[in-house]
Amino acid sequence: MINGKRIVVVLPAYNAEKTLEATVRELPETVDRCILVDDYSSDRTVEVAQRLGLPYFVHDRNYGYGRNQQTCYREALNVGADVVIMVHPDYQYTPLLVTAMASMVAYGVYDVVLGSRILGGTALRGGMPLYKYISNRFLTAFENIFLRIKLSEYHTGYRAFSREVLSTLPLAENSDDFVFDNQMLAQCAYFGFRIGEVSCPTKYFKEASSINFRRSVKYGLGVLSTSLEFALQKSGLARFRIFDAKGTRLLPGTATYYARGAANGSNG
Repeated sequence: MINGKRIVVVLPAYNAEKTLEATVRELPETVDRCILVDDYSSDRTVEVAQRLGLPYFVHDRNYGYGRNQQTCYREALNVGADVVIMVHPDYQYTPLLVTAMASMVAYGVYDVVLGSRILGGTALRGGMPLYKYISNRFLTAFENIFLRIKLSEYHTGYRAFSREVLSTLPLAENSDDFVFDNQMLAQCAYFGFRIGEVSCPTKYFKEASSINFRRSVKYGLGVLSTSLEFALQKSGLARFRIFDAKGTRLLPGTATYYARGAANGSNG
């Protein structure tokens, strides 16, 4: 716990057997519970989770990164999380920053905290492909203009959220694909949640997950679309479900597309 707040780490996993254990081993003792959600992996991710004693949930088919996050956040809320940190189990982001990020939320400094690869200037040195770096900078500049906030990047997968954020946003209206990440931050901006950043080193290597060029283009177009939808909604020219306060939230006991697994041990 931090400041009396229950800290839960969620691991959205897909074919993460080679990096899952290294990720979990570096999680700090401030974490009260760790939950893994497997998006129908074809490798031994579930077996590794069992060996590590992780509570885990398995999708009945491969739904996508966005749906994986929905499951992660729903189950974190179900176990009473006050602060939820998403850590990718591919070991691309260091788990050692969990305490720092969670503290900023637990003490009420921010509602959302992002681990930025850009702030420290280490993205390219960490192996980020040049085309991804350039597109990251372009898309971030575009979003800062349309979302009327200023962040160093919107595309990190390292994020901490307060319980209020996850309970308020209509997250079930979002895409099942990678653009979920961007839609979620646009929703945070739209509903007035405070967003902070910390500098986060990252590393790209063979086992680290990374979307290919075609899917990167699809993601980029989705980012542009989300930013325009935000601006149109703010100006009153159109309405979109992802920005509707009455949109579908992550309600407990409403999902039937995944099941809880039995871990060999306990965690939290």
